[in-house]
Amino acid sequence: MKKRVASPIVLLGSRLLSPYIMLFGLYVIFHGHYSPGGGFQGGTLLAASLLLIRISSGRRISRIQFSDYLTTPLAVIGVLIYFGTGLTALLAGGYFLDYGQLPIPGLDAPDLRYWGILIIELGIGLTVMAVLVSIFDDMIRGED
Repeated sequence: MKKRVASPIVLLGSRLLSPYIMLFGLYVIFHGHYSPGGGFQGGTLLAASLLLIRISSGRRISRIQFSDYLTTPLAVIGVLIYFGTGLTALLAGGYFLDYGQLPIPGLDAPDLRYWGILIIELGIGLTVMAVLVSIFDDMIRGED
């Protein structure tokens, strides 16, 4: 790989743009059960905002924002959120991922489905973000 020269304009642009991409990614995750989008698309946007900083500033600076060692635990937590929600509904007497059977007191079936889908979307978004960043980190390992 050629020696990279840090550009202050590119670094400033990526630092200004990255939080807005993250905010839009969270919007896509939280609004995914109402409109097109959801956990995968939102997780991809979150990963893109992190990778924008990684590409523009290098690994040393980007580790301050999101460390390398966080990718695997966050991916595992996202998968556990997904399967934990499904198993909770299964243990409550419903089918796997039957959100209407979630044991949340005080909520009727439509509200249970709303919160169940939102929990699933958060788990998927977290997993997708962590796995994409992990893939990128594995691909560039040893190039710094």
